[in-house]
Amino acid sequence: MDKDKIIAELNRHKKLPYLDYRLKQETEDFTDTLFYTLFDANTPVAVNLELLENKFNQLMDMACWDLEKPNEELWNNYVSHLPQILENLNLDAEAILNCDPASLSLQEIYMAYPGFYAIAIYRLAHELYEEGVPLIPRMMTEYAHRQTGVDINPGAKIGKSFFIDHATGVVIGETAIIHDNVKIYQGVTLGALYVAKNLEKTKRHPTIENNVTIYANATILGGETVVGANSVIGGNAWITESVPPNSTVYHKPEIKIKTAPNV
Repeated sequence: MDKDKIIAELNRHKKLPYLDYRLKQETEDFTDTLFYTLFDANTPVAVNLELLENKFNQLMDMACWDLEKPNEELWNNYVSHLPQILENLNLDAEAILNCDPASLSLQEIYMAYPGFYAIAIYRLAHELYEEGVPLIPRMMTEYAHRQTGVDINPGAKIGKSFFIDHATGVVIGETAIIHDNVKIYQGVTLGALYVAKNLEKTKRHPTIENNVTIYANATILGGETVVGANSVIGGNAWITESVPPNSTVYHKPEIKIKTAPNV
């Protein structure tokens, strides 16, 4: 074995010589610190905001990004939105408490509900996405994805009092729009009809209007697909066209029972 030759070949095939995986690790630490700053009663907010600003600057410096806004302006804009983000997350937690008969307290929701955690990290990442910060918002939501099984692209737009029950397997695409008081269950996909790079700047994912409930494993696809307000989408439904308001859509399975001979 020619060790030097192997090393040279490995270095030659590294496509991105400036790819630094410390950025991923530091983003996850930033995400944890941000979450605790908002929710943990023993975490001092004033101290942590300074700590978070330093972490944010380190992340930006590590990636060597040249953005139109300086780091300080980006961070100040972001921090100014944190009270509203926290208010919306409290509404999400209350929606879960009010909708899920298995929930016993708000403390349980904040600490033990993967759906709430995924929504929290999405909302924190979305504001950075709106500020034009690249990569970091996606790494934040992928961190939550790994922990919860919920894949919410930070570009999605989600209204107030959002409830994800059981969480696992939920996928919400980048251009999805979800209005207020929407409930979705495990395995739901809000996806695109087609996957092609030239669709990058188009609305590829559906719009869900107010007070819609989407049950487990339903799939709703397409940027022009709108699920009207107050509708109920049953489990395993496959939807690629718009649904009028106040509709009930369900998948009707065919059950065949085979009786063994001589029984």
